[in-house]
Amino acid sequence: MKNATLALGAALVLTVAGCSSDSDSDSGTTEATGTAAAGNTDTGSAPTSCPTASAKDGAEPQWTLKGATGEMEMVAATQNEAPKITVQSPFSVDQTVVETLVEGDGPVVAETASVTVCYVGVNGRNGEEFDSAYQSGTPVDFPLNGVIPGFSKAIAGQKVGSKVGVAMTSADGYAQGQPSAGIEPGDTLIFEIGILAAS
Repeated sequence: MKNATLALGAALVLTVAGCSSDSDSDSGTTEATGTAAAGNTDTGSAPTSCPTASAKDGAEPQWTLKGATGEMEMVAATQNEAPKITVQSPFSVDQTVVETLVEGDGPVVAETASVTVCYVGVNGRNGEEFDSAYQSGTPVDFPLNGVIPGFSKAIAGQKVGSKVGVAMTSADGYAQGQPSAGIEPGDTLIFEIGILAAS
């Protein structure tokens, strides 16, 4: 089942979507956690897995974002613990916002690079995690020119080893929705991404 979830996740990230407007439905506050770690460079010292330990309660958020509706807080992954995303839903943004949570010290990721990342995705509409490479502990590899626009915007220009947060509009995510992941047209998506390597 975890392998099927990871395969679905990789397929989701690799899907390029068109444009749509944001919408909302459910309300409340939800926490989503994944497990991620990011290495320092694209050499042999980069981690080859995403730790699967849960994030500890009480960590100070490194990023708080008030959206057009709702609000979210994000705690970046550590080497041994998951990122934590807390959402006051419905959360939506009018434009994609990228935040460097922890700056790496590796090379800058080119727009045409292929990358290895750990990531967790949360739906702003309901605060539910819909995708996580961290649950399986297995990083995902992909070329930036083959992913949804919001993912590319979040990663290109960052340094390897960085941990990045992104709140993306539906147009930069899945404008037409992705029913298999519970994503509806108009949903704002939130990701925490650990950049392990780039080539």
